[in-house]
Amino acid sequence: MSKRVVIAEDEAIIRLDLREMLEDEGYLVVAETGRGDEAIELVEEHSPDLCIFDIKMPGMDGLAAAREVSSQRKAAVVILTAFSQRSLIEEARDAGVLSYLVKPFQREELVSAIEVALGRFEDIMQLDATVRELEEKLEARKAVDRAKGILMDEHGLAEADAFTFVQRTAMSERSSMLEVANRIISGDLLP
Repeated sequence: MSKRVVIAEDEAIIRLDLREMLEDEGYLVVAETGRGDEAIELVEEHSPDLCIFDIKMPGMDGLAAAREVSSQRKAAVVILTAFSQRSLIEEARDAGVLSYLVKPFQREELVSAIEVALGRFEDIMQLDATVRELEEKLEARKAVDRAKGILMDEHGLAEADAFTFVQRTAMSERSSMLEVANRIISGDLLP
């Protein structure tokens, strides 16, 4: 499946060339604009895999647009610009830009920058999913420990017996240990 791209470049001729190159390489350009503020709206509307932003644009500069898209993990962002000052590169990095390409560029450089950005974005999304999973496990662990404490303190169960009660109840009711623990904590379930 083709990767979906939003282009935000204020120079129409560069935008046209960029679209042509991307389509020749198998990418699907779903929207384009010459304004940074419109780019944000297009990202919301089209949910692209990738955004290619120029730095200097009317409405909102590309770095501000990149910061907004990146902070919400909406798409990978590549900056395409004529400016190569170190301060701008650092600002782009801090804004969550995953690749930075200086004009003029060759097709091969563009494809490389895009593929690196898409790969890095996929890694970031996988890390986010892992963090969420670990947070959920930690929440469940805390609730189970609290429920065990209640069973031990209020019902005289040994720690191993309290854990076994939570575990067996979850299995017999086909629910999660977190759900059982929350019912014990709220007083809705007694041994």
